[in-house]
Amino acid sequence: MSSSEDHRWVNWAREVQAIAQTGLHFSTNDFDRKRYRRLAEIAGEIFSAYIQVPAEGFTTQFFAQTGYATPKVDVRAAVFQNDKILLVQERSDGCWSMPGGWADVNEAPAAMVEREAWEESGFQVHARKLIGVYEANRDRDPLTVYYAYKLVFLCDIVKGEATPSDETSAVDFFALDKLPPFSAARTNLRHIQEAYAHRNDPSRPAAFD
Repeated sequence: MSSSEDHRWVNWAREVQAIAQTGLHFSTNDFDRKRYRRLAEIAGEIFSAYIQVPAEGFTTQFFAQTGYATPKVDVRAAVFQNDKILLVQERSDGCWSMPGGWADVNEAPAAMVEREAWEESGFQVHARKLIGVYEANRDRDPLTVYYAYKLVFLCDIVKGEATPSDETSAVDFFALDKLPPFSAARTNLRHIQEAYAHRNDPSRPAAFD
């Protein structure tokens, strides 16, 4: 089976899981709940077949998700110094990304990205403008279980110095023509190029998918 066909099946499985989760949230009788739980199990079996991980792990994750199914949100900080962009090296894969991570409940988007930059890089930053809103699954491994949006903000350094964290092993600034290998699930060249475009043209409108 081709890669595109693999991704099609995973897209279907992701949608089936979302339908099951939403159905479990709204269903009012045991018959419907049983059917929606079976849909979640089927979604887990599909993911298991293509990612080679036991289906039980997926279904456990799925049943832990409650309420109406919506995309997850990832935030990233584009920070510049002397025409170079700030990147952090991820301990998880040894590759590089703009500082950021999954959004937390009860925290505004700008506050989230400022906190993530501080925690991962050692720099206190101020979010100046929104660079773009992206379909995260388009840019990362399409076999990722959960669907997500990525918000990238242009940020200015307030103070601080390069300081690795529990999640990052190195912090550095890179020129556009000397970028290191990307942690693809977090950052890619499309995001970096758009960040440079916004830095060079403050009036540029936010990009979106």
